[in-house]
Amino acid sequence: MKIFIKNGHLVDPTQKIDEICDIFIQDGKITEIHAQGAKGKGIGAKGSKEPAAGKFDEIIEASGMIIMPGLVDMHVHLREPGFEYKETIKTGTEAAVRGGITSVCCMPNTNPVNDNPGITEFILRKAILEGSCSVFPIGAITKGQKGEELAELGMMYDAGCVAFSDDGRPVMDSLLMRRALEYSRVRKALIISHAEDMSLAAGGVMNEGLLSITLGLKGIPAQAEEIMIARDIALAELTGGRLHIAHVSTAGSVELLRAAKKRGVAEVTAETCPHYFSITEQAVCGYNANAKVNPPLRSEKDVEAIRMGVHDGTLDVIATDHAPHHKDEKSGEFDNAPSGISGLETSLGLSMRLVDEKVLTLGQLVEKMSLNPARILGLHGDNHSSTLTGIKGTLKPGADGDLVIIDTKTEYTVNAAGFKSKGKNTPFDGWVLKARPVVTVAKGRIYRWE
Repeated sequence: MKIFIKNGHLVDPTQKIDEICDIFIQDGKITEIHAQGAKGKGIGAKGSKEPAAGKFDEIIEASGMIIMPGLVDMHVHLREPGFEYKETIKTGTEAAVRGGITSVCCMPNTNPVNDNPGITEFILRKAILEGSCSVFPIGAITKGQKGEELAELGMMYDAGCVAFSDDGRPVMDSLLMRRALEYSRVRKALIISHAEDMSLAAGGVMNEGLLSITLGLKGIPAQAEEIMIARDIALAELTGGRLHIAHVSTAGSVELLRAAKKRGVAEVTAETCPHYFSITEQAVCGYNANAKVNPPLRSEKDVEAIRMGVHDGTLDVIATDHAPHHKDEKSGEFDNAPSGISGLETSLGLSMRLVDEKVLTLGQLVEKMSLNPARILGLHGDNHSSTLTGIKGTLKPGADGDLVIIDTKTEYTVNAAGFKSKGKNTPFDGWVLKARPVVTVAKGRIYRWE
């Protein structure tokens, strides 16, 4: 398929482009970009030859719109296999492209757990058959995510896993975590840490503080996250392994990561999620289970620290931690409700608020949501297996033609009932946002929304 996108405002930090451009895509790859204005003449610019309609399968007018490389979400729960009543690869990837996300990395806490190459291959096959966007599996660090024995990391890596994590459960055994990080150094495989001291967090359902006492709910102290981050940074220094910290939520965690980077711990990266810079623990008031997430929503002080960490580069990535649940699971008692927010379809709109509030530039937002995760995961050109193809996080000629066209001017109201995801569990239902994807191009296919 040949696609011509004209007159859009392209933002691509890898090419230092922030201007009106025309983009040509053929067979799912970028072939040409023509900048308009002082730096060049667009394909359809005045004085240039407009391509004949017959030469293109699709011509998309993007005047007044922002074009970004397709977003790369490195922290998603697609639930399949085993929990298809919550989400499937089909519905999860449909939600992703609706949110401008063209690549997702799915966590291993499925049933059975993705702790062997057979499950990895199943996910990849289903993604080819039913996925609307690219799907990259993340394998478990330990067998069954039980924290007792390393999983078949080498075989899963060769089968197509781009990283390893026991997300949802921390690897409490420090020796096991050391061995995983040593392995990551040899294979250049990323180890993603769910940083939580289970002894401190045991039984907790929200942030520990005055509000948890007022509501009569058991709290999870910030130190439950920070102690494990400190341990894992120390192990990364010891081993030289590749460590990525998932869903950072506290001010103390940001300080630990900032100090590690300042002293030159080069192989440590970190992510946060839109809910950690958009809302505080106050969202739990009224025992709102849609605001129950792990790690929990924190204090205003923590929110400000997360925003500063995103601003100064301490936090490299904005990911969703998309965790869909069935409505019946979230409608019971707060203590018994599962943790998680359905985040694929609100991530871009919430993150764009950081641009409006001058926390990030538009180019920096692209780095956090597309370029950096692609680089960290090895999806920026150096793929480790023949099962992984393409170049993500950039629109350079030769790269995958994955992109999103965004209306940044028109406000819209979040309607959870209309989510493509099976999971309608979001505390942002009814919020008014901007930056709505109107066209997503993924895997050579065009998705349009009004």
